[in-house]
Amino acid sequence: MARLAIALDPATEDRLLADIVEHGHAVVARLVSSRDLLENLDVLAPDVVLVGAGRDTLSAELLAGCDERGIRLVALAATDAERAHAGQLGLHEVLDRSASWTEVEPLVRGGVPVPSRVGDLSPGASARAASMLAVWGPAGAPGRTTVAVNLAAEIAAAGHSVALVDADPYGGTIAPLLGLLDEAPGFASACRLAGGGALDRAELERVAQGYSAPRASFDVFTGLVGPSRWPELSSERVTAALETIRGWAEYVVIDTGFSLERDEELTSDQFAPRRNAATFAAVSAADRVVAVGLADPVGLSRLLRGHAELVDLVEPERIDVVANRVRTSALGIDAHAQVRQTLRRFAGISDVTILPHDGRAADAAILTARTLRDAASRSPLRAALREYALERVLPVPEPARRRALRLAPIRRAAAS
Repeated sequence: MARLAIALDPATEDRLLADIVEHGHAVVARLVSSRDLLENLDVLAPDVVLVGAGRDTLSAELLAGCDERGIRLVALAATDAERAHAGQLGLHEVLDRSASWTEVEPLVRGGVPVPSRVGDLSPGASARAASMLAVWGPAGAPGRTTVAVNLAAEIAAAGHSVALVDADPYGGTIAPLLGLLDEAPGFASACRLAGGGALDRAELERVAQGYSAPRASFDVFTGLVGPSRWPELSSERVTAALETIRGWAEYVVIDTGFSLERDEELTSDQFAPRRNAATFAAVSAADRVVAVGLADPVGLSRLLRGHAELVDLVEPERIDVVANRVRTSALGIDAHAQVRQTLRRFAGISDVTILPHDGRAADAAILTARTLRDAASRSPLRAALREYALERVLPVPEPARRRALRLAPIRRAAAS
């Protein structure tokens, strides 16, 4: 159930009110202007503000106030001018005023919740299988960590419990990126406990750190503080730890290493620790592998070579290709088409997700040690990652079943 504050024209309000109540939401206020809404946000404390997209009910001040308080803002536009007004303000959650509540509902809820975990983890107990995503990319800083962190944030914002795992054996960067302590690597601790059969719910909660944000908090298992500690992430330990985390969170997002090189091919000692064992274990355990490449001639070349190696480990249908930092300055006119044509021609990849170059938003996130959702919520990069999470990662919403309203019987006075 969500708490709604609404500022709609009377006809639209009357049309939607019954459906709002029927879906279990509570209307905490029915106001007429953006100024009234803004002045009462702290008192009303709504989860969602639903307004018309006209200038009377939608303003930059209201948008900023909702962002500051972590309140979802949804607008209904009656004309192209109102839709353009919302776009100029940077609001992406805009629907037609004639939209039915079944179209508005996914935006109000921010995603379709999956059932919560039930019970505690115990040896031999069957836990619900979570969706596990491994974010991989070739050498050259293609943006693996940025994608992993912000996918975790968008999934959490949709109402799911998320565990973000830093499994890069060459040194973790998630902790400094989110302003977390990294003296004790959380994932290495989880791996050691899993290797000894001692990793349970209580230990997971102890070694995990929390990233706190309005309506988008998630747990983080920080990575190695230095590349010299990679032997702690053995294949068996990583596999066991990920399986335990899978039963603890609804979604698991893993930031992996870049190298897919087989160490045993370089040494005669078949029993020596493997530097890339954690990466192989992560991509093997994942339900989906997000392959991130930098969208310039060098980055695409590396992505194509790495993708060929990745296909030897993972079925192609489990791989989503993401081109990051797409910009005309590096690829020329129509950069999006250039990326798609290159990947289709040289690797037969016809489905690719495009992430725009948005240095200002990325810098703001790094400077404040926050996610894009918190540091630059209206940025094009954040919008693209949110769209990918909602359309490719989260479950597809089922059509809402409309229940018939049950009216009380009319009582007539008996004739005297």
